[in-house]
Amino acid sequence: MSQSFKDLYEQGAKNDVPKAISLRVGGPVTGVVSHVGPTSVFVELDGKRQGYFDVVDVAGPDGKVTLAVGDTVQAVVVSIESASGQIRLARKFSKDAGLDQLRSAAETGAPVEGKVVGVNKGGVAVEVGAVRGFCPMSQLDLRFVQDAAVYLQQTLEFRVTEIRGDREVVLSRRALLEEKQREAQQASLTRFTVGARFTGRVAQLRDFGAFVDVDGIEGLVPLRELSHDRSAKPSDVVTVGDVVEVEVIEAALEPAKKGPGERLRLTFSLKRLADDPWDGLSTLVPVGRVLAGTVVRLADFGAFVRLAEGIEGLLHISEVSSKARTASDVLSVGQQVMVVATALDRAKKRISLVLADDGAAAGAVVESRGVPASSVVEAKVEKVDKGGVFVQVVGQKGRAGRGFIPNSELGVGHGVDLRKHFPEGATVRAKVIEPAPRMRLSIKQAKSDEERADFDSFRAGQNAGSGLGTFGDLLKKKLGG
Repeated sequence: MSQSFKDLYEQGAKNDVPKAISLRVGGPVTGVVSHVGPTSVFVELDGKRQGYFDVVDVAGPDGKVTLAVGDTVQAVVVSIESASGQIRLARKFSKDAGLDQLRSAAETGAPVEGKVVGVNKGGVAVEVGAVRGFCPMSQLDLRFVQDAAVYLQQTLEFRVTEIRGDREVVLSRRALLEEKQREAQQASLTRFTVGARFTGRVAQLRDFGAFVDVDGIEGLVPLRELSHDRSAKPSDVVTVGDVVEVEVIEAALEPAKKGPGERLRLTFSLKRLADDPWDGLSTLVPVGRVLAGTVVRLADFGAFVRLAEGIEGLLHISEVSSKARTASDVLSVGQQVMVVATALDRAKKRISLVLADDGAAAGAVVESRGVPASSVVEAKVEKVDKGGVFVQVVGQKGRAGRGFIPNSELGVGHGVDLRKHFPEGATVRAKVIEPAPRMRLSIKQAKSDEERADFDSFRAGQNAGSGLGTFGDLLKKKLGG
């Protein structure tokens, strides 16, 4: 069904409504002159708001207003009165400006156009209409100007900072540039809100992260935000020129390190846009199974072992050796190890590891660790103490295989030099009389059990033969007598 004339008229009326514009003091605006009064000239800005010029700001040398109703005019906002909402405007003074207009520009902060016509030791001479002004070297740019001659014959914008008497006009280009820089930084700060996502290009790599360029503005992706893999280097994740998607995690204005003004400091993250491998932790790192890992970092308290991409666990020094002071005494970066996960903490992203026993295959289930009580084992002497001997059960790694043989269970006479009788690294045969975590063993009981087993075997043989023997007979047999 065709639209009525009324509908078409109303639609056209809506389309003709100018879009609302953003107004701020010092900002540029474009409008149409709607009324010329004796003291003010009114300008329609966006269909809802009007601004005004003082007549003196738009009058020519003869005092007559140079604008007419219907003229399109460019201006800058001088002030916005909070109570009445009145918007005062000023012209962007150009080559036809006179001294009176420059005074007005100095009062309102409106920019003026001027042509650099000369250079001297202190700055540059600038023609602004019929008036010659001076811009000090320190006010010519944001940074120190080595050779001002490069600005000769250029038409630039300045701010009038001072008028001395009837001739001396002091200008500053730097004031305008700083203002524009602040506006650009504020606009960027509004755009780069925390959580916003952008597509950018990797601009450079550093040891501490990667810089990503987003529409000409660089932000840093710190090392910790590049990947879930904490041992990965920046070059392992991205290369210069890569197009990547980043998320803003921090945006702030801070004083510029070089030069005046402020700079926008942006911090991005790649990691937050990638799947977190810790979400599938129980599948990737099942507790109680033997896992193959690689040592990626060493610390005094232990070694960090990579189990899967982005997942590392800690192998504490106490699980590596009872004698080593640091993990580097026993392990090295890049070393392959077989480990078992004993505890997972997904919230804190922590995994506790122990070394797998000798001969354990990846994927094997470890029912329990340690040696059951009453087991007779081979153990290596690690340390001799005044109270006994510390040993490590052969084939058992870590604290679960570490035990102590008290003096009373060593099976040696009083006064024997234990360090000579049990040198470090020597292998002994002992019986577990108390299991881990505080495993105690006995050489004496192991010997006694062995002798009892031999005696029982001898008795059984004698009972099957011609007659019973004595314990002395058994000893003679063992001694070869």
